[in-house]
Amino acid sequence: MPIFYDTHAHLDYPDYEKDFAEVLARAEAAGIAKIISIGTSLDSSRRAVALAERHPALYAAAGWHPSEALAAPADLRPALRELARHPKVVAIGETGLDYFRLPSSQGGSPADDAHYKQRQAEIFRQQLEVAAEFGLNAIIHQRASFDDTLAQLKPFAGKVRGVFHCFGESVARLKAVLAIGSLVSYTGIVTFKNGQNIRDAVAATPPDKFMLETDCPYLAPVPHRGRRCEPAFVMEIAETVAQVKRISLDELSAATCRTAHDFFPKLA
Repeated sequence: MPIFYDTHAHLDYPDYEKDFAEVLARAEAAGIAKIISIGTSLDSSRRAVALAERHPALYAAAGWHPSEALAAPADLRPALRELARHPKVVAIGETGLDYFRLPSSQGGSPADDAHYKQRQAEIFRQQLEVAAEFGLNAIIHQRASFDDTLAQLKPFAGKVRGVFHCFGESVARLKAVLAIGSLVSYTGIVTFKNGQNIRDAVAATPPDKFMLETDCPYLAPVPHRGRRCEPAFVMEIAETVAQVKRISLDELSAATCRTAHDFFPKLA
């Protein structure tokens, strides 16, 4: 059986409290050998680390999600440094920018929007600084904010690489990500009927420049669409990606696992 990794899961979420052991068992049975649980706040990051301590197949990323920027402490860096020292924290993130639901769309003002964007940028920069300090790469979230996200990451090129997770942008934007030494990762959207743009991006991505992820509990691939997603479903994502790339599952396994080990140096 080909081996794959789920490089972006949210296993600390309450969605998995009732059947966590079964979720891990299904992942193992499907050949998902390593899973990275992604932090979205300091508490979430600590929960991800605790899961990684208890389960050999699990690793963690520590970060603060941009959509929660207004709740972030003024300076994330001290707490993030403590988390980054942990041997199973393999990256900083999920971090980045998200302009999808600005305050003005919910009754706020343009000034509220400006403050929200400024706060996101501040905590994004803080996280990139910690990543550079610890020799870690970053898991990048961008939604309706591609140009600003890329611009903020560019000054760190050469010190921090990013993986633009749940990539759903154009081939031109893919090339812009690759040009600064960063990568992309693909989710179950690649299997959706309306996901042809994702499949086009997959076709254009060199085999050593992308990884696979579920972003579970979200974005379950076909034929599980509409259900809670889980790491075992990487296999369905892999099958579609292999078809698009016209390579075997074994070849895809070798390429994506090698890329993951290169991008996450602490992924033992």
